[in-house]
Amino acid sequence: MSDALTATFDSAAFSEAEKTQKREFIKLQKRLRRETGQAIADYSMIEAGDKVMCCLSGGKDSYAMLDILLILQKSAPVDFELIAVNLDQKQPGFPEEVLPAYLSALGIEYHIIERDTYSIVKDKIPEGKTTCGLCSRLRRGILYNFAEANGVTKIALGHHRDDLLETLLLNMFYGGKLKSMPPVLHSDDGRNTVIRPLAYCREKDLTRYAQMKEFPIIPCNLCGSQENLQRQVIKDMFQTWDEQHPGRLETMFRALCNVEPSHLADNSLYDFKQGERQTTGSSGSVGEAEPESADYGRLNVLNV
Repeated sequence: MSDALTATFDSAAFSEAEKTQKREFIKLQKRLRRETGQAIADYSMIEAGDKVMCCLSGGKDSYAMLDILLILQKSAPVDFELIAVNLDQKQPGFPEEVLPAYLSALGIEYHIIERDTYSIVKDKIPEGKTTCGLCSRLRRGILYNFAEANGVTKIALGHHRDDLLETLLLNMFYGGKLKSMPPVLHSDDGRNTVIRPLAYCREKDLTRYAQMKEFPIIPCNLCGSQENLQRQVIKDMFQTWDEQHPGRLETMFRALCNVEPSHLADNSLYDFKQGERQTTGSSGSVGEAEPESADYGRLNVLNV
């Protein structure tokens, strides 16, 4: 084959590969957009006049959430405002220039909050112990206060479908509760409302989307506390299930959205004597605090 024909053939093949990749990207983006829009509608996450604070960690999920919300904002039937917020916790090696450069290029209003929570966590948590619990509680307090001070009506976090299922099993295995992350969470004091627009999205789709979009990912291993987490064990189990039993995770998520209190054993949810549902659960309200040692529903505030 001549050099000219080889070049022509390679060019044609490359062009077809590009077209295929573009089609796959458009299909994936439409699916994520549809699932996010459906979750927002099903749980009334965003309403007219809302000021939505997108919490960015630098991970794939929060990047994807902001990207999809910006797309939906253009065609939404109601007007709402989007701002991006990142909490710089002063972890050693954190590339503090990455997010400002990315957000400036987008042209969106953004805020970088600088708080040295890293030193606090290292001082309070013994060496070798997981720091995620205390770290997330500190983040939550800082973000809640910022939201209130800046007129934010909704705090958007990048948790996806797999996060909700992982949290369900973590609470069952280690917390003794049948509990997950709700798509919408109202804080106990009524000051803040947390929403999870990606609640219907699969993690593997978000991973592909982040790769195609080439988001400047910031890894969450800067603090060195991410090894051997119980959540990672659940993640690995889910990956095996997804490969060996396709559809199992989808069925589990449908179950999470289709609860029958009369077929469980919680007297505070169902009056077995009278045969009717109770009006409130054992916790009293959806946002009531749980013991910190077992509160997996609030483990990863930014989903890094």
